[in-house]
Amino acid sequence: MEEIGPGIHHWKARHPRIQVEVSSYYVEPAATLVDPLEPPEGTEWFEARTKPERVVLTNRHHYRHSDRFADAFGCVVLCNENGLHEFDDGRQVEGFAFGDELAPGITAHEVGVLCPEETSLHIEVGDGFVALADALTNYEELGFVSDGLLGDVPEAIKSGLSESFRRLLDLEFDGLLLAHGNPIVPGGKQRLGEFVDR
Repeated sequence: MEEIGPGIHHWKARHPRIQVEVSSYYVEPAATLVDPLEPPEGTEWFEARTKPERVVLTNRHHYRHSDRFADAFGCVVLCNENGLHEFDDGRQVEGFAFGDELAPGITAHEVGVLCPEETSLHIEVGDGFVALADALTNYEELGFVSDGLLGDVPEAIKSGLSESFRRLLDLEFDGLLLAHGNPIVPGGKQRLGEFVDR
């Protein structure tokens, strides 16, 4: 567990389905978990902190260990309304719309393109952060997922995602929180701008 900003905690854990390390975050000032797997320290780590009140998914595939946090702390789990069909199996997930403030200082913004519910979170803590789902990865360098995961027209998907990223650059932030790969703090906004301009 690493504090990468004021009250912004990051950890990595192996995803049980895809068998690679992925990133999760806790925005303690807003009592909000983002795409959480249980950390190596266990849910007990949170007992000495501000207790989590909610989990926010950046897309429907990032439920991960949300149920463990719901059971331990009574967290509500939130996903963009366009992805709620994923949870017809009975998991308790509530919907939100793009533009909603999901917690104090955390607002949902549309990325889309990759899937209808692909969400970015603008987190107004410290110098500001933007969290992204599957639209961008940071394994040694920023990049898209492989073309095989982008559908029949990967170049069109990449172009659409780049336009979405360009809109995010209008937000005030410095840190970039990625679900797949390491966060970029500081300098995330600059790196994202360089990525869309290349």
